[in-house]
Formats: sequence, structure tokens, C-alpha cells
Amino acid sequence: QAGRHIAEYRDLCKKHPTFRERSEIPEVAVEVSLQPWRNYQTDGCILFSDILTPLPGMGVEFDIDEKVGPVVKPMRTYEDVEKMHLIDPSTAAPFVAEALRTLREEVTPETAVLGFVGCPYTLATYLVEGKTSKEYLEIKKMAFTEPKLLHTILKNLADSIAEYALFQIENGAQLIQIFDSWAGHLSPRDYDEFAAPYQKIILDKIKEKYPNVPTVVYIKHSGALIERMAATGVDVVSLDWTVDMAEGRERIAASRAKAGLEGPGGVQGNLDPAILFGDFATIKERAEEILKKAGPTGHVMNLGHGIEAATSEENAAYFIETVRNFRHEGQ
Repeated sequence: QAGRHIAEYRDLCKKHPTFRERSEIPEVAVEVSLQPWRNYQTDGCILFSDILTPLPGMGVEFDIDEKVGPVVKPMRTYEDVEKMHLIDPSTAAPFVAEALRTLREEVTPETAVLGFVGCPYTLATYLVEGKTSKEYLEIKKMAFTEPKLLHTILKNLADSIAEYALFQIENGAQLIQIFDSWAGHLSPRDYDEFAAPYQKIILDKIKEKYPNVPTVVYIKHSGALIERMAATGVDVVSLDWTVDMAEGRERIAASRAKAGLEGPGGVQGNLDPAILFGDFATIKERAEEILKKAGPTGHVMNLGHGIEAATSEENAAYFIETVRNFRHEGQ
């Protein structure tokens, strides 16, 4: 989701200064989604949106402060939680439907239009903390002192987010990526209790209704959790840059086999976004190393996290060009 490093995007921000304007006015969201695709001819075009976008449809208001990030009224009691309700995506986010449908018309047939949702644990961190956090102490305190309350929040979120994911598919998304960005802060035991089961609710709902729509999971700093991510049955595990690609593939395949899942599973990633600040030779060498380690099938080449705002467009273009020109031996 390129946005920030592109000059056209920064110009557009002057006209539409708030993130919610840019993501909730359909024609603006479409323009921002198309910018990187037009400039680089990537294989996919990602809906410009935010993981918090569906929250008002569940009875949770939020704002995005350009400096602080997302701000939500903290939810810490059963009384707070009772204000939540199941989402009706068509009334809560009609602009998402319109943007997705327009994107399908605008991009070429071989380009995939990608939708995405935030996972319950990560969304709950914003609900409980009230904003982005470094230590996540409020949500962890709730997990260890009032686990039932946290499970209630997580279940509410899972039911609504599953509906929201289906709504994106119904309106043109051809793949859904689920982000549990902050689940990497959990111990494996707590991940198994508070994150994985709720990811699975969403994944299972998608597979039940749309078995052919691919799913991808991404968690930042998830090196310790790869086996657990793969065991959910997700089609593609997106690796961040802290994992060796060859080792990541082995670990995903082994975990899927152990869970009785078919095939080795797909992988996405995982160039360190900071490599794009290097020279062309470095970018080429590092990108090709990942491509070789991933092998010729089942790999979506990507960065291991979002692209940094200060990245030069020239270097981003060179990275994509390098990937496009690469051929595995015998191909």
C-alpha cells in the first residue's frame, strides 16, 4: 500500500488533509490505490484503506491523528463492550464497495485487486489501549486479570470482521490479507489463546463461502510464530525481514504437514524495506537472494513490511523491475 513515498500522494494530501477523507471518499481512495499500480505496474493493486475503517460500523468511533496515529475511546469494562454491535458493511462502509468495484474496472484483467482486514487481537489493542502503544500493557493486563472480557471483545470483532471480509470479496476483492500486526508482542501461549483462534474464525468464514479466494496473514516480528501462523490453514504466510526466506519456507511446510494441511503453503515477502535506501547493486543482490531462496513456485515477492515514506520512487521502481526481470534456472 504505497501512498506515502509517492510525490502525487503527497500532493493529494494537501487537498485531502485527513486520512479518513482519503480512505472514505471513493474516488480519492481509488486514485491513491491506483498510483503505485500505474507508476510501477505491480501484479496487484491494494485497496487504500485502514484496518480501523470498519470500527464505526460496530459502534466504535475512531479518529486518525496525523501525528499520533489512531485514537479510540478506551474500552475497559463490560459496559463499554455492550455498545458494540455486529457490522452491516453495506451501511458502514459503502465507500469500500464502491472503491473496490471501480478498481476492478480500472486495472487490467491480469492485475489482482487486493482487499484486507485487521485481525481481532490487533484491533483490540487499539480498543483497549486507546491508541498505538509500545508495551501493550493495558490489553495484557486485561488478558491476565479479565480474560473473559477480552474474549468477549475479540469474539465481537471476529464476527464483524469476517462479515467485512466477505463484503470486500462480494464487491471485487480477489484476495484477502489479514493483518495481526501487533500479535508479535504475545508469548506463544497467549498467541494461541488470544490471537490464533480469532484469525481462524475469519479464515474459516472466508473459506466456507469463497473457497477459491486466497488468504494471506501478516504479523510484524513474527519469527517465533511462523509455525502457528501456518497451522491456521491460511494459504500464504507473509514473512517479515527478520526471517531467512529458505528457513521460513521449510518451517511453513513442516507446520502444514503436521496440521494435516495439503501442500507446502505459499509465502510472501520479505525484503527489509530499508534496503530500498541502498544503491541499485545492493537492491538487486538482496532481492535476487530472496527470490532464489523462495524457489520458483508459491512465492509472492514483496517487502517484509510497509514501504518507508522517505524511499525514493526511483529505488522502488528499480526493485520492482529487478523482480520482474528475474528468472529461476530452467525458466
